[in-house]
Amino acid sequence: MKTYQTLIATAVLALSGGVATAQNFDQSSVATAVQVPAGHRVAMQTVGAGSITYECRVKKDNTDQFEWVFAGPDAKLLDSAGKTVGKYYGPPATWEAVDGSKITGTQVAVSPGGAGNIPLQLVKANPAMGMGAMQGITYIQRVNTMGGIAPAMPCAQAQVSQKQVVQYQADYNFWKAN
Repeated sequence: MKTYQTLIATAVLALSGGVATAQNFDQSSVATAVQVPAGHRVAMQTVGAGSITYECRVKKDNTDQFEWVFAGPDAKLLDSAGKTVGKYYGPPATWEAVDGSKITGTQVAVSPGGAGNIPLQLVKANPAMGMGAMQGITYIQRVNTMGGIAPAMPCAQAQVSQKQVVQYQADYNFWKAN
């Protein structure tokens, strides 16, 4: 019987195509919209495994309609061996290393992640808070997404303010300027 850590490590390697080191990452397989601009290199690769919370709310532009709205993530960031190296949570979207350094950012682009999966994403990082692994990170790239889309259950007047949690997984590549 496999342990949780073994399953996560297997998932990490499957999602990253067996990539264990940042130097091996090839952006050519990533949707053009979420590719990091030239002049940057991968500093760290992780897999985010956890959940996304959605809340049923009234639509902004139509008060007679309702929708599930992204309320925030809660995921562990794992290295290729399945070891926890940080966490991803929000709002605001925050990536925090185990050393306490952390970053937030602004979404630059998204690209479809496939049926049933949250989109791929490129985020421009704000300057890091604290010294450590997140120091100097310029971009966060979310690829290889699995799950995480809004619930299929109804969101109507009776459900307003109710929250639903869905599971997801994605690779997070952290980039620095050359």
